[in-house]
Amino acid sequence: MINAIEKNLERGIKLLNSISNQQYSNTSIAPYYSSIGGHMRHILDIFDCLFDGLPNGAVDLSTRKRNELVEIDTEEGINYFNNILLKLNELKSVDMEQLILVSDDLGMGVVTQNYTLGSLLIQAHSHATHHFASLGYIIAQLGIEIPDEDFGYNPTTPKDQLLQS
Repeated sequence: MINAIEKNLERGIKLLNSISNQQYSNTSIAPYYSSIGGHMRHILDIFDCLFDGLPNGAVDLSTRKRNELVEIDTEEGINYFNNILLKLNELKSVDMEQLILVSDDLGMGVVTQNYTLGSLLIQAHSHATHHFASLGYIIAQLGIEIPDEDFGYNPTTPKDQLLQS
C-alpha cells in the first residue's frame, strides 16, 4: 500500500519539477479559480493531519495547516511532498489494522468515526488521485504537459476507456 501511495505522490513532484512558480500559483482558470499549488497543498495537508494525529490515535482532517507558501513556491511544495514521503516510508512496518479516531467537518458539524490506519491511508490516496484528476483540467488549460499518462487516473479505470477518451 505504501509503495503505491509513494508512487502516486511522486507524480506530484514530477509535475512541480517541470513548472514555474507562476504556473504553479496561477488562479486564472474558471470555474473555481484554484491553483495547482492550492490543490497540492490541500492533498498534502490531509496526509499531514494523519501524521499529526497518529501518535495520539486521533486524526482531525479539519485542522489543516494551509501553509500559503506551499501554494505559491514549487520548491516549498516539493519539500512538503518529500516530508510526507519520508513519513510514509516510516509506516512500512506499522500495523495497518490499528484503530484511530478520524474527525472531519462534513458541512453540518464535526463527525468522528473509527478507521483503521490502512483505511485512512487508502482514503488519502484516493483523495490525492481525485485532486490530480482535477488538476489535469487546470494543467491542460495552462498548456502544461501532464507528467505521465497515469496522472489523475484511478487505477481501476479500464485502460480501453482511457484510449477512447
